Amino acid sequence: MKFSKLIQGACVLLLVLVSTQVIAQDDATGDAVKELSKNKWQWMSDKNMDKLTALFHPQAQFVHMGGSWGTDRELEIIKNGFIWYKKADIQEVNVDVLGDTAILLNRITLLAEVGGNEVTNPFMVTEVYKKEGADWKLANLSFVKLLTGPPGD
Repeated sequence: MKFSKLIQGACVLLLVLVSTQVIAQDDATGDAVKELSKNKWQWMSDKNMDKLTALFHPQAQFVHMGGSWGTDRELEIIKNGFIWYKKADIQEVNVDVLGDTAILLNRITLLAEVGGNEVTNPFMVTEVYKKEGADWKLANLSFVKLLTGPPGD
């Protein structure tokens, strides 16, 4: 009887330790993805094509206020300055890690130059990352413009 309780106690302890380790790994992964996202905004501002090409999955999708397109078009738009992501003021970041997929939500105010005009917009940006080997690849980047006041204003 005592041996059985000892085994049960050891199993519970093992379960707690494994669960704690998994949660810590998810937190570390989430932190790494948040840092990668933060770096991405800077690379977009700097028009760092090498870093962005390595980050963007070849089949990624990009959704903007003016349309949606794939990786090649997004890289062309950034390179040629059709959209210049000057500064992303990040106010809030949430990340959920689901196995080899990370979904990140950013509430930002984006200062950009679009078609030669400087604009500032509040956005909720969804980023989806997929783990491939040792690297996280951006698979989707979607912008939703936030309302600045109550509906009808």
